[in-house]
Amino acid sequence: MKTNLPHTFLIADDHSIVRQGITLVIKELFFNTKIHHAGSFKETLKTLREIKIDLLILDINFPDGNSLTILSEIKALQPDLKILIFSAYDEDIYALRYLNAGASGYLNKGCSEDEMKQALRSMMVSGKYITQNIKDRILDSYISKKPINPLEQLSNREVEVARLLIKGYGNMEIAELLNVKKSTVSTFKNRIFEKLEIDNLADLIDFFQLYN
Repeated sequence: MKTNLPHTFLIADDHSIVRQGITLVIKELFFNTKIHHAGSFKETLKTLREIKIDLLILDINFPDGNSLTILSEIKALQPDLKILIFSAYDEDIYALRYLNAGASGYLNKGCSEDEMKQALRSMMVSGKYITQNIKDRILDSYISKKPINPLEQLSNREVEVARLLIKGYGNMEIAELLNVKKSTVSTFKNRIFEKLEIDNLADLIDFFQLYN
């Protein structure tokens, strides 16, 4: 069922075929639409400076940057803008990160056409959209009192040790820097790995890149 109110969309994705596909879905759902395209962040920001947009459908990665770093700039240009992140990246890892950074919704590119339509309707009506999976994660976090960001489980000293491990310092070097015993550093390292449910330094580096 189409709605009669005019809407202005901006589809920002560096792949033309993706923009064309989203355009077709939007035209099925809404009358009187004005649809603008952007293939880079530079074009996205230029359009937002010149045109009032109701909904921005935004990919995560472009040749000229990453949308996580640009969300604040987008919101500064149009504070009330609704932003739906549309990405191939795993929502379990990225959705909450982008929602916390200012996006209004997150949808994976592997979704069905029906889910895409549901997301677009929800964004236009309520101004937000998240999948049931992400809703469940948020609820689980609330009930279990376990933070969605796993790094929040670490104490200040554990974060300090983790940062030094990531920088390539060994246990002995960390012990000297923090003026503690080497065995104490080993204990901290074990606690960090246990809390994050990991068993190697590569995973620790990934955690800090994703959540820190």
